[in-house]
Amino acid sequence: MNIAETANPGTKFGKYGGQFVPETLMQPLKELAKAHETLKKDKAFKTEMARLLSTYAGRPTPLYEARSLSAEMGLKVYLKREDLVHGGAHKLNNVLGQALIAKKMGKTRLIAETGAGQHGVATAMAGACLGLETEVYMGEVDIERQKMNVYRMELMGAKVIPVSTGSRTLKDAINEAMRDWAASYEYTHYLMGTVAGAHPYPSLVRELQSVIGTETRAQILEVEGRLPDSVVACVGGGSNAMGIFSGFLEDGVDLIAVEAGGRGMTKTNKIANHGASLKMGEEGVLHGALTKILQDPHGQILESYSVAAGLDYPGVGPELAHLVEVGRVKTGTADDETALEGFRQLSCLEGIVPALESSHAIGYALQNPEYLGDLAIINLSGRGDKDLATVMKHERGEKR
Repeated sequence: MNIAETANPGTKFGKYGGQFVPETLMQPLKELAKAHETLKKDKAFKTEMARLLSTYAGRPTPLYEARSLSAEMGLKVYLKREDLVHGGAHKLNNVLGQALIAKKMGKTRLIAETGAGQHGVATAMAGACLGLETEVYMGEVDIERQKMNVYRMELMGAKVIPVSTGSRTLKDAINEAMRDWAASYEYTHYLMGTVAGAHPYPSLVRELQSVIGTETRAQILEVEGRLPDSVVACVGGGSNAMGIFSGFLEDGVDLIAVEAGGRGMTKTNKIANHGASLKMGEEGVLHGALTKILQDPHGQILESYSVAAGLDYPGVGPELAHLVEVGRVKTGTADDETALEGFRQLSCLEGIVPALESSHAIGYALQNPEYLGDLAIINLSGRGDKDLATVMKHERGEKR
């Protein structure tokens, strides 16, 4: 397979990023980058996008002062309520933007991959909203454990395509979706769900998610008259983190990326017990970009693990890898038990049931209040309805 790697420094974040993809994907990537650069300056596109975010997604989302949580932690804590976006997570911010770009490009079909199902559900929503045929690749293992999300996708008119190769999970679904796109890009858009992959996806997704940071910055200045001491977000691929961090990158605010500690972290295990690519990963190429990934001594990608399916990813977005390397973003980890405690505590203290992904940020904050200053914001990236069965199984002592 011929591999092409871009030399354009605008596609990179320090040494990370780039385009490490088959030649067959260079053309659709170039077309997408060109369309994005053109449309983000187009007044009609920006008006339509603003309308969708307001009337369909339900933005702006509130910045909520969590008073009981604050009392528990001994500092003032605000939650950015991305769990209130239509569909229950931040995913729709990105998906609506990419789907609208695809429609403006004349594409008639969306494809995506999904593991836990949230990105697939958001893609199905956007496809239904904008009248685009939608197909979602999903591993057979994930289809079995996420039956409700499969039904939601099908209810909204999307076709869920089972993937039976390899481990029959997310990485195999990604492989099948990329093969599809290479053969059908003339009428198909591949809708990437996070700030990973080849250029222009990391920049494109971050820009579409930056609405979180823009809103949060304005909201905290309005209610507190100053910026926070810290902003905390969970990280798998990194779209919710880059979304909220983008509003504070030029300031002296501590930005803390909390990764999944899973069952424990050790590089000697044959199978990774975590998803902490920023903390424990090494440089390597994953899904078209040079970034930090979990790999064995032979360069083979390790299978990651987290109780939160959305953090169960062996890599991270290249921009986050760069920001950590230069010291602008700090890293933290929360293992499964810490995340589950965050899940329970926020539910009990505030009557807000967080997604298990967001629970990692909550759990970390509860354990490490001394790192957060006097005023902190935690990005509540999604709601926990989807995770109730997982938590119930864990409490009964069952394993994933």
